Amino acid sequence: MQMLHLTTNDVKMTGFPNNFIWGVATASYQIEGAVAEGGRRPSVWDRFCQLPGKINNGDSGVVGPDHYHRWRDDVDLMAKLEVNAYRFSLAWPRIIPTGVGPINPLGIAFYDQLIDKLLEGGIKPWVTLFHWDYPNDLFNKGGWLHRDSSDWFAEYAEQAVKHFGDRIKHWITINEPNCIVHYGHQTGIHAPGLHLELQDVLTVAHNILLAHGKAVRALRSSTSPDTQIGIALNGLLSLPDTTNPKDVAAAQRATWAVDELNTWNNSWWSDPLFRGHYPEDGWRLMAAVRPDIKPGDMEIISQPLDFFGVNIYTADRVRATANSWEKLPPAVGCARTAMDWTIEPEALYWGPKFIYERYHLPLVILENGLANNDWIHSEGKVPDPQRIDFLRRYLGQLSRAIQTGVEVEGYFQWSLLDNFEWSEGFSKRFGLVYLDYATGQRIPKDSFFWYQNIIASNGKSLKVV
Repeated sequence: MQMLHLTTNDVKMTGFPNNFIWGVATASYQIEGAVAEGGRRPSVWDRFCQLPGKINNGDSGVVGPDHYHRWRDDVDLMAKLEVNAYRFSLAWPRIIPTGVGPINPLGIAFYDQLIDKLLEGGIKPWVTLFHWDYPNDLFNKGGWLHRDSSDWFAEYAEQAVKHFGDRIKHWITINEPNCIVHYGHQTGIHAPGLHLELQDVLTVAHNILLAHGKAVRALRSSTSPDTQIGIALNGLLSLPDTTNPKDVAAAQRATWAVDELNTWNNSWWSDPLFRGHYPEDGWRLMAAVRPDIKPGDMEIISQPLDFFGVNIYTADRVRATANSWEKLPPAVGCARTAMDWTIEPEALYWGPKFIYERYHLPLVILENGLANNDWIHSEGKVPDPQRIDFLRRYLGQLSRAIQTGVEVEGYFQWSLLDNFEWSEGFSKRFGLVYLDYATGQRIPKDSFFWYQNIIASNGKSLKVV
């Protein structure tokens, strides 16, 4: 098995395309706080965080980084970092508090100010419509199980583009729909915490795909021709254990296979979006529990997109066998993040390569980063050499993919700030900027200044091992 070596001698210099997008990413519930201010009503995450034992240490997004009040400071940090793009999400219950119906002027005003400030600083806003904070009022009406949920989402998209479409040129409809379904509606470890039967799980998944398609239609009808629209899928990747062509082919097949009775895979989502139908192996496997597909559904779901957005953190390794492949267990003592995810830099080589070869669309890496055990050192700084090493290795592999012809348009580091990491609460730190949750103080980590240098040189200062 190939191992991640933590010391190397051979390095080379590299770069990225001249128009490459360097950004950072956040999500509304993870950073905004102010959950009961400015006309916002509860989301399913507000309710879920109140349930005993659901969130580590009983944490919640009630305050957190308090971006709602400190957004000017955070934009100033981005300006200092010199990113050219910022991916953030709108909070649906802040814009339409009950999910459908009257808009909230205070919510619109908050995002108006943020967007204008970003543009003034030369930072392009990349807006995600939905990053998991589903209005609790709509959940009480049936949530994603309700066929009308896709129309509710389309109404929200229409309001978002009506108010912000004159300034937003990059839209992302939904973040990681497989996480929403698998963790939120099947295993129950995320909001809304449901344990549905598989047929209902697949109905939820189908309704979310419909919601995406209807949102794309709403965005297209009200934006300029140069507007770019995509989705943020979670890359569940397989890597070849060696460069033997048989292992490479096995890893590619494993990446796209649907071989378990759940939606925790890639092609149950990506094939409907980009090919207009569910994957054949998954369709056969789910024969007894398939969702009810109405005439025209797949045409709605497969609206043309401008880029394939993907979040990549880790990957499995596989080896070819006589008739198929085998998933290899992680090596004892292998490098892991604070999330206990194995560190696999080649995920940013093979992942983009496999995606591009299947769908032939430009890629944007919408999330990539490291959860680390960071703290303020005695001199007041926050050294995080593990994160720097992680990013150097991953970005080096992304550069390798680009050099082999994979069309990658941008990279967003997760995350600008330490924040609320869902069921893990505040115990995991993903930020380039350290957050003192007691005071709200923001302290750029060493990785902040390292990434600043990478951006300034457009990746040319990156030493690739």
